[in-house]
Amino acid sequence: MSGTGEEAQLRYAWRALSVVSMASILTALGSSSLNVALPQVVRHFDASATAANWILLSFMLTNTGLMVAFGRLADMFGRRTMYLLGLATYTGASLLLGFSPGVWFLIGLRAVQAAGGAMLLTNSAALLADAFPKRHLGRGMGVYIASFSVAQLVGPTLGGFLTDRLGWQWVFWYNVPIGLVCLAWGAVALRRTDSRAHERGIDAAGNLLVLISLGSLLFGLSQVGEGGWTDPVVFVGLAVCAVLAPLFVWVERRSPHPVVDVALFRDPPFALGLLTSFLNAVARMAVVLLIALFYQAVRGESPVPAGLRVLPLPVAAMIASACSGMLHAKLTPRTIALLGTSAGTAGLLVLLLNISEDIGYAPIACGLVLIGAGSGMFMPANTTALLDGVSSQRIGIVNAMRLMVQNTGVVVSTALAMSLVTSPLPAGLRQYVFAGTIADVSSRGVAQLVTGYRLALLVMTAISALSVIASLGRHRVADVTAGGIRPSEEPVGKAP
Repeated sequence: MSGTGEEAQLRYAWRALSVVSMASILTALGSSSLNVALPQVVRHFDASATAANWILLSFMLTNTGLMVAFGRLADMFGRRTMYLLGLATYTGASLLLGFSPGVWFLIGLRAVQAAGGAMLLTNSAALLADAFPKRHLGRGMGVYIASFSVAQLVGPTLGGFLTDRLGWQWVFWYNVPIGLVCLAWGAVALRRTDSRAHERGIDAAGNLLVLISLGSLLFGLSQVGEGGWTDPVVFVGLAVCAVLAPLFVWVERRSPHPVVDVALFRDPPFALGLLTSFLNAVARMAVVLLIALFYQAVRGESPVPAGLRVLPLPVAAMIASACSGMLHAKLTPRTIALLGTSAGTAGLLVLLLNISEDIGYAPIACGLVLIGAGSGMFMPANTTALLDGVSSQRIGIVNAMRLMVQNTGVVVSTALAMSLVTSPLPAGLRQYVFAGTIADVSSRGVAQLVTGYRLALLVMTAISALSVIASLGRHRVADVTAGGIRPSEEPVGKAP
């Protein structure tokens, strides 16, 4: 490509990045601010522990289940169209959420909001991979991931402030002006992409199986807080997921337009990269929620100081993401991903070894910094490694697969962590955990809750260690397959 041609491509790439980053801030603000505001929402609606779980899980399940379908539709009809529709849907749902008359109405609207979020997330990295020259993609991905970290940095504090001063409704309403600005800029800045509408076809059976199997898993996990791990409802939910998983693989192998292209898993580095992404998400993504809830439920703090307590994680993630471009100039994406998942595992271990009722803030801050820095390194590097070399015609569906796996990890992380944290408590006390008032109700319950925190962090640390092993395995398999260095392992930041 000539210098002039590359300069023109880069100008458009940075415009596209500005749109994508604004939208990522919009969606990440929504999740991070609600994590802190959740106790007040639960108190407002007098919600049960199950309903409190589903305020979060309804969004995650819908978002994950629809992601690959929207990736396919974006490949068929154009990513710009899908992206702008997603912005409009997310913004409209945010407006209506503040007027929810009941908790289950709110949960339903969260699902609508999630559909808009899925249209955005499934196209974000694909738009950037299309826009950036290959040797600049690592920098673009680093800024994109850093925008998530900025939102996570602001979200807990902003959510706590709005909830404290204006009410929980503003956790949703402040998305509206941001969404409208982003929608207008996206309509101006994003160019129309080639569509392949003649290649019509959606795997309805595959998408239905994803929703049913993942929904069964989440429903089973959400009931652990009510009835424990031996509850028949929990067993049935997990069993349905286990039965449908092999059926899903069988259906996908025969579908002309599969939700998941199982042929891609024949490439061991790609398969191990997805496994690492899943395990990393399961181990990390509930940390902000858990720590914010710890300071409200165990320490009795209000949402604002609880939100401030989790700031070290997004600050570290933002710095690490912003600096990832320099790392990509010296190291391969897979090496950076390995370093990131190792740092996150160390952070979880710090939290596990120190968590207690009277824990000082220093070890929690240290653990959060390590987890944040690890996430900031891992996410852009792993995304770059997985999308490197994928053709423009397939990048939408491949990116959607990546996001579906990652978001499934987020969903499982939240459901598993919340179930484990409350499992040592009697059923009658569990709703006070989500309301953030258990310290006012039972001192014994607080001690049992801390035991639940130790259990949750132990499981999350073990899963994170498995992600390190999977990342190491990807390194070795890639080296063996390519005789030491694969072409896709050339550092992204270097000129060919």
